[in-house]
Amino acid sequence: MLIKTLPGWALPESAATPESLFVNRRRLIMGLAAGSMLAGAAPVLASLARAEDDPNAGLYPAPRNARYVLDRELTSEDDATTYNNFYEFGTHKKVWKAAQKLPIRPWEVVIDGMVEKPITIEADELIARMPLEERLYRHRCVEAWSMAVPWTGFPLSALVDFARPLGGAKYLTMRTFQNPDVARGQGQSWYPWPYTEGLTIAEATNELALIVTGIYGKPLPKQNGAPLRLAVPWKYGFKSVKSIVRFEFTETRPSTFWEEIAPDEYGFWANVNPEVTHPRWSQATEKVLGTGESVPTLLFNGYGEYVADLYDGLADQRLYA
Repeated sequence: MLIKTLPGWALPESAATPESLFVNRRRLIMGLAAGSMLAGAAPVLASLARAEDDPNAGLYPAPRNARYVLDRELTSEDDATTYNNFYEFGTHKKVWKAAQKLPIRPWEVVIDGMVEKPITIEADELIARMPLEERLYRHRCVEAWSMAVPWTGFPLSALVDFARPLGGAKYLTMRTFQNPDVARGQGQSWYPWPYTEGLTIAEATNELALIVTGIYGKPLPKQNGAPLRLAVPWKYGFKSVKSIVRFEFTETRPSTFWEEIAPDEYGFWANVNPEVTHPRWSQATEKVLGTGESVPTLLFNGYGEYVADLYDGLADQRLYA
């Protein structure tokens, strides 16, 4: 008999909220339209409206991958979609209203650099070509708060295969949009726009690296990084670049957004480590979004069994920031 042993931080899949309990979007719209809950549910309604206009809306909810389980309850959809970092729209957490101004159709995605053939493709077409699935992931912000969400998306490795990078490519650089007319934060010239992040090819092809296209069984809301964002759950959240417009394969390591702003506080690798403090606060614990509960932070955010070997032989690098 094959006996599967779960990692120490995990609970069985039955501990996660099942898909059958996700809110039925049509019932929600009908119910909220009649009552005073309408205003408070605005971010949810915004995501539902996007789903109605999305040609790929029928792909959601996607099948759940049972390999990825959680050690806590899912964060409520309202909390996860109204408490966001998105500096393009402001430095506060309540940027979801401003983010609704972002036009996401058409949305061209450029895949270039060290590839066999550069390509520009519509995000909707790219999503339709990819194998979507739902994964339950923890998300740990460098600011010492965390959440647990059901992302929908496709493995970043599938995009790497699609891009067909050349043998000399060592890094994948990802950049967000540049549109200061709708993203007023981009008018702040002291920030190095556009937001740029990067991974090594080994990290990009690790099974955990996910290009997110949806959340809570629906297409991704704008404030969460629609139409394409990155999720790398073993790293601090600032690595998960939102609203990506370009994937560039390079031989040299990119200079990333927060590295340029504060290199003494934020590094390229940004792996979660409770024993390595931020210069201004401890990383030993984290506050769970929605509950305020303080829980211990785990090395690699609890995903060490998947990613620790990526950093063998890199002891001279500043792996945690």
